[in-house]
Amino acid sequence: MAEFKFPTEEIDLPSKGIVYSKESPLSSGKIEIKYMTAKEEDILSNQSYIQKGIVLDKLLQSLIVNKDINVDDLIVGDKNAVFIAARILGYGSKYEVSIKGQNHTIDLSLLENRPFNTKGIKQGLNDFNYKLENTGTILTYKLLNGKDEKAIEREISGLKRINKESSADLTTRLKHMITSVDGKDEKKDIRDFVDNYLLARDSRAFREHIKLTQPDVELNYVLENGEEVVVPIGLNFFWPEY
Repeated sequence: MAEFKFPTEEIDLPSKGIVYSKESPLSSGKIEIKYMTAKEEDILSNQSYIQKGIVLDKLLQSLIVNKDINVDDLIVGDKNAVFIAARILGYGSKYEVSIKGQNHTIDLSLLENRPFNTKGIKQGLNDFNYKLENTGTILTYKLLNGKDEKAIEREISGLKRINKESSADLTTRLKHMITSVDGKDEKKDIRDFVDNYLLARDSRAFREHIKLTQPDVELNYVLENGEEVVVPIGLNFFWPEY
């Protein structure tokens, strides 16, 4: 049988590849993925993957052409771009959703990468600065990737096993994102700062800053009725029946 070559597409990453080391294939700012096949539908319906919460990562790993790329190395915004491209290539750009009991159609082809200013950023340096307005404290922080997200999920899960009423999602995420506080980069110092010294108003402003400046796909979408929603990305993004 003659060898069949799957059609592929090259996707522009929102980060432009600047946060990845020069040795990483992701530093090109592009990633090549193949069109979804029945093999990927098997992955999407794999109950073991679904129960473990790894089904979407398994899907992306299967679609990425360059097997030297680990899906866990992708920062969250770049991963969103690959998800959207995979959905469009696999099932088209029309995404049927139900919001507040009403059916709507989202055109995924209208979603664009947010502008990302790379001026002054050195290749491979995932390190950014932010000055808290109320205290003047200087934070350095990183953009989270898949490995970081899994570490956060494990920590939150561990906290809930100890205390079922634990609700430390926000502070746990900040502790993993912040890399130094006024030059102090010890984990104990960062955790102590987040738990005891980070004012609520500064925390909110910091999170808003990250939301507005980090590379990502613009997931806010205006429906035909004028309502603005955030496009949800989950298993039903590919198969609504899930």
